[in-house]
Amino acid sequence: MHLAAAGRRSFLLRLLGVALAPATALAGPAPALMLANVYRSGLPLDDYWVSEKYDGLRGYWNGRELLTRGGERVIAPSWFTRGWPETPLDGELWGGRGRFQQTLSTVRQQQPDETAWREIRFMVFDLPAHGGTFTDRIPALNAAVAAIGQPWVQAVPQHKVSSHATLRQLMESTVRAGGEGLMLHRGASLYAGGRSDDLLKVKPHDDAEARVIAHLPGRGRHQGQMGALLVETPQGKRFRIGSGFTNAQRLDPPAPGSWITYRYRGTNDSGIPRFATFLRVRAEMPS
Repeated sequence: MHLAAAGRRSFLLRLLGVALAPATALAGPAPALMLANVYRSGLPLDDYWVSEKYDGLRGYWNGRELLTRGGERVIAPSWFTRGWPETPLDGELWGGRGRFQQTLSTVRQQQPDETAWREIRFMVFDLPAHGGTFTDRIPALNAAVAAIGQPWVQAVPQHKVSSHATLRQLMESTVRAGGEGLMLHRGASLYAGGRSDDLLKVKPHDDAEARVIAHLPGRGRHQGQMGALLVETPQGKRFRIGSGFTNAQRLDPPAPGSWITYRYRGTNDSGIPRFATFLRVRAEMPS
């Protein structure tokens, strides 16, 4: 079937409420991961370590298998995790700067593509079972990764910055080079699941997640395609997103019930995001 015709058929089936086969296995219990708040000026930078924010998929090695943030098992080639330790590792499955969609496609396949997986790295940034502070965990993490001895398993470099101006310059240079932004990790923090200021993200724009409620049909040049998504935030706010989509995404839009990431510029008085633009489909439901 021609791509456009296939996409239009998929859209029409979803619009009529016909369920399509799921792309992934059902999720099990989600691991209790550290989650990030958004950076704001005025925080004492001396307390934090700085690293690049990798634009990939969160990966959690529980000592036996590799899981997504939502608890789904990642079906990687057997060689990818061979020899990994029994201790948990927290990191990012990453295919390189600007390659999020390729990474997503590779990691989500139920039959692993050996060639595609050769491009994936597991960027390890924490040891969840270590009882020390993050500053103490850094050398232990580096030693654990060195013991694995595989080039696709790498410890995320951590360093300090002297000022908020320096942090901003580093963020801007990282983004210009194709990165997503930076992460700040409080040196004195213990590993604890949940969202707090122990972990912060530094990015040049606001983004957030929302669940797709429905597809709204297009008009004019988008006749017969998806015109906008009706979405709902985790806080229960509903609004439409009508921009940021490719033609292929309008023909085959994210399924109702799936989660997306969108960009926006602040919120209005009722808490609705302003100038919301579709960014991408999320790999799993946000915590």
